[in-house]
Amino acid sequence: MSLSKLSLLAGVAGLSLLPSLALAAAPEVVVSIKPIHSLVAAVMDGVGEPKLIVEGAASPHTYTLKPSNARALQNANVVFWVGHGLEAFLEKPLEALAGKATVVELEEAPGITTLPFREGGAFEAHDHGEHEDHDDHAAEAGHDHDTAEAGHAEEGHEDHDHEHGGHDMHLWLDPINAKAMTAEIEQTLSAADPDHAAAYKANAKALSDRLDALDTELKATVAPIKDRPFVVFHDAYQYFEHRYGVRVAGSITVSPEATPGAERISEIHKKVTELGATCVFAEPQFEPKLVKVVTEGTPARAGTLDPEAATLAAGPDLYFELMRGIGTSLVTCLSQTN
Repeated sequence: MSLSKLSLLAGVAGLSLLPSLALAAAPEVVVSIKPIHSLVAAVMDGVGEPKLIVEGAASPHTYTLKPSNARALQNANVVFWVGHGLEAFLEKPLEALAGKATVVELEEAPGITTLPFREGGAFEAHDHGEHEDHDDHAAEAGHDHDTAEAGHAEEGHEDHDHEHGGHDMHLWLDPINAKAMTAEIEQTLSAADPDHAAAYKANAKALSDRLDALDTELKATVAPIKDRPFVVFHDAYQYFEHRYGVRVAGSITVSPEATPGAERISEIHKKVTELGATCVFAEPQFEPKLVKVVTEGTPARAGTLDPEAATLAAGPDLYFELMRGIGTSLVTCLSQTN
């Protein structure tokens, strides 16, 4: 056979492969926050890379959508987010931009355990409506911030809880919830992209096994400090607390969108002393000076916890770094002697 015929046959063979290559293309997947992106990236390993919306040290509590995020949503085949109570900034963009995408609200995944908002004592009434509009209104009316906040919670908290399901949205801070999310992620991707279903299933199985091992590891890590109370910047750690039996004694603020008033700071300062809280933890995205004010004049030490992985590089290993980091930070601060 002549060289020219061989070249022609090779070209035809190459063209015949194009449809199969097109079928093998990974779907366009967009994920809201880093911890969830890590789980999706692990399930998609070897197939494709999901796009992340809340990058770097940004927080979903205060995030503003960028033009690049809007384009990603427009092009998406699948979008994963936690839900309305966490990424409120995504509610309208998902309706307006992601019309062709399968949108998965992971708080509704089968097997997810949810915990109600914690209230009373060192945990004030939880109300996401305590943000800028409420603060401005209170200031105009001449009301003390904390007094107005309490009244607003009594009048509107029930309706707000009904709207957002009434539970803490930091669901990923329990590895067993992460396993439930992994199963939902795998099933969604397999349905959207049957050509890679076997890969998604194998990756999800490997991820689930790693999450079991992580759970066992974290139980051993925090066991020595389980009985030592501590205070956190905002009440984001219920799932970690319930899973591993650590003692969160209170939070400086319930919602990081709102700066706590002087009365609230004074209350927590007293609680730190009364409860014998040995550590007060800041978060990377928010004002660390508040922690200094709360610990001033007490024997409590200051530490840092990072529940949304603000300081970590996005990727399939981030979730494990995040959870180990929380465990290590707790042990490091709470193990110190005064």
